[in-house]
Amino acid sequence: MTAAVNVQQAVCIHRTSASEVVALRGADLTVEEGELVALVGPSGSGKSTLMAMLGGLLRPSAGRVEVLGQDLGRLPERQLLSFRNRDVGMLMQGPERNLLPYATVRANLDLAQLGSRASRRIRRDRADELLDAVGLAEAGGKTVRTLSGGEQQRVALAVAMAGGPRLLLADEPTSQLDHSNGVRIAELLRQTRDRWGTTVVVVTHDTELGDSMDRSLAMRDGRIGTEGRGGERLAVIGRDGTLQLPPDLLDRFPPGGRARVVRRADHIELHPVPLEDEGSS
Repeated sequence: MTAAVNVQQAVCIHRTSASEVVALRGADLTVEEGELVALVGPSGSGKSTLMAMLGGLLRPSAGRVEVLGQDLGRLPERQLLSFRNRDVGMLMQGPERNLLPYATVRANLDLAQLGSRASRRIRRDRADELLDAVGLAEAGGKTVRTLSGGEQQRVALAVAMAGGPRLLLADEPTSQLDHSNGVRIAELLRQTRDRWGTTVVVVTHDTELGDSMDRSLAMRDGRIGTEGRGGERLAVIGRDGTLQLPPDLLDRFPPGGRARVVRRADHIELHPVPLEDEGSS
């Protein structure tokens, strides 16, 4: 398979006149074409910053961010804008950031397809299909501001997919939805991949949505820490050999503590070192 996303040692530093905040600390990420991936983690872990980089909204302070064969850190601004409009669909957190509130639902979908080379009939059919998929087939003529928050969220997802992007980035796509509509959105994301081959990366606090993806990647302190796949949770080894343990092991391996690494013939063991052992060593 070909990688749609290849991030190597990405660093992002937010600078102000008073301080510097390191949002990403050498993050690595590979996403294959047609894969569904969720980025999860607490606020401040770097997941939204990483997603903004994948969409070309932020450039890395260091490292490499390659999306669909384009090195976004080196792409001139005009080419970056063209690439983003042509190949990337973005669903920002909060429907008000994705929609024109005083326009109709149909007008929002038409605007999202302005750059498409498809015929008017194909664009109309795609809009109809998307509205039906999000459960709003009869809402095309309604003004966005008359819809509920959950309905607006679903329209925003349809708008993000209207241009037929190769990569869909969705920030908290189920945050304002009830359980049944959240399940509908998860299924729609999978249908998008299955029908059009779209690669999907979501940022979410919704564990059910994360588990429904092909992979769920937990971020902590600006790096990918663990990976969930098929119900199994795996620790991710960084390029420098660092290893972030799953949070449920930190009672045995607290930050700043010591661990003894023992290599066996067919596996490696990790043992916490008691404080009294540290003092005698």
